[in-house]
Amino acid sequence: MSERTIEVRTESAFQGQIGVATVDITPPVGIYARNWGAAKHDVADSIHRRLTLNALVMYAAGAEQPLIFLDADLGWWRSLLTFNRFQARLLEELEIDESALIFGVSHTHASPPLTDPDPDLPASESLAEYLETVYQASLVAVREAIKNVGKAVLDWKTGHCQLASMRDLPDPAPRTERILCGWNPSEPADDTLVVGRISDGEGNLKAVIVNYACHPTTLAWENTAISPDFPGAMRDTIQETLGVPALFMQGASGELSPRYQYVGDTDVADRHGRQLAYAALATLEDMEPPMTCLEFEGVMESGAPLAVWRHEPVEPSSLLKALEVKVELPLKDWPSAEELERLRQECPDRALEERLRRRRNIRRGIGDGTTLDLPIWVWRMGDTVLVGSRTEAYSILQRELRKRFPERTIVCLNLINGTTGYLAPAELYDLDLYQVWQTPFERGGLEILIKGMADAIGQIIAE
Repeated sequence: MSERTIEVRTESAFQGQIGVATVDITPPVGIYARNWGAAKHDVADSIHRRLTLNALVMYAAGAEQPLIFLDADLGWWRSLLTFNRFQARLLEELEIDESALIFGVSHTHASPPLTDPDPDLPASESLAEYLETVYQASLVAVREAIKNVGKAVLDWKTGHCQLASMRDLPDPAPRTERILCGWNPSEPADDTLVVGRISDGEGNLKAVIVNYACHPTTLAWENTAISPDFPGAMRDTIQETLGVPALFMQGASGELSPRYQYVGDTDVADRHGRQLAYAALATLEDMEPPMTCLEFEGVMESGAPLAVWRHEPVEPSSLLKALEVKVELPLKDWPSAEELERLRQECPDRALEERLRRRRNIRRGIGDGTTLDLPIWVWRMGDTVLVGSRTEAYSILQRELRKRFPERTIVCLNLINGTTGYLAPAELYDLDLYQVWQTPFERGGLEILIKGMADAIGQIIAE
C-alpha cells in the first residue's frame, strides 16, 4: 500500500521590499461635512478621532517601480472628474503607471466630502483647500513609506467578524413594497475577514492590513463631529496593542453595515471598531510564524498514537504584478446632468435635494452615454490576488470570486480610484431599493463585473 499524502492549504505570502507610512489628514473644525440628507447641520463642530492616510509600497526583487496602495479615512468621491484630476497629478508626480496606484477610502460617512467647491454649499470653499491637503498628504505618505522600505514578508489569514449585518430590510409597514436600508435580522451577512501581516526579515511585525466588508455608517445625521467611524478605533486598538499601524481595505459591502447604526454617539463607533480590531487580533494570533508552515513530522506512540506537526521554513514567493482591465457596463437612461441640476434647484425638500445633487454629480462624472468602460485593478502578490473597482458592489462579488478561486487568498475592494455607484444583483432591480434607484448602472452590471474580475484574475495567474 502506498503512503498517504497529507495536504494542507496554507495562506500565501509575498516577499519583497515593503514600506508603510501614516499621515494625519484631520480637517479643521468648521469645514463642510454634511453627508446625510436628514442632517440639520452643514459643518463639523468637533473632532471625534483623527483621520489618517496610510501608504503601503511594495517592490518586487530588482524592480524600480513600486505598487502603491493608499488608504484614507474618507467617504467617497462625489464626481469622477474630481478624482481623475487628483489621480493624474499623483501619477505624474510619482512617475508610476495607472495600474500601479490604488487610492482606497474607508467610506466613513463623517468626513468632509471629496468634491470641488459648490457655491450652494455653506463653507464649501474650504473643501478645495482640504482636497489639496489630501493630495499633499498622499505624496508625503508615499515618500515616507519609500524611505521605510526594507526586506519584508506579507502573508495573509482568513478569519471572521460579526460586525457586518445584512441591511436590506423589507418595510414592515402594510401595503408597501419598499426595501429599507437597515438591519435585516432574517438574512445572514458575509462575515469574512482577511488579515494581512507585514513582518521584517527577522520576523518582527511592521504593520497589519484589515480587509473587511461593512459600511461605516454607525454615525449618521445626528453626529456633528469629524470621525473615521469604526475604522478609527480599529486602527487605534491595533496600534495600542501591537505598536504597529493598521491599514483598512473596504470590501464588497453594498448591502452590509453594522446592525446598530445611524446614531450620534461616537462611543458606538468606537465599540464597533474594537470589535473588528479584536477579530483581526484573534486572526493574527492564529497565524503561523512568518516564513513557516506546519508539516507532518511523524507519529509519537503514547497513550494514543499522536500525530506530531512541526513548523518548517518556507520561501515566500517574490512575484508581484499589476494589471488594469476594463469591462463595459450598461447605464440607465437617466436625465442629463443639466436636467438633474435644474430639478435640484427646484426641489424644496432638503433630503430629496441631496439625492438629486448626488445623482447630478454621478452623471457629470460618467457622461451622458449608454455604457461606461469601468476599470478593474488586479494585483498579484505571490499567490494572493487583490482585485477591486470604483463601484459599491454587493458581497456576492467577493463570495463568488473566492468560490471560483478557492486555492487563492482573494482580497476584494470597493470604492478604489474613484466612485461611480452601487452594483446589486440583477434580481433586485425589480424592488424599490435604494442601491437600485440611486445607481447609474442598469440591471446585469454586477454579473458583468464578476465575470470581468474572474477573467482578470485568471489572466494575472496565468502570466
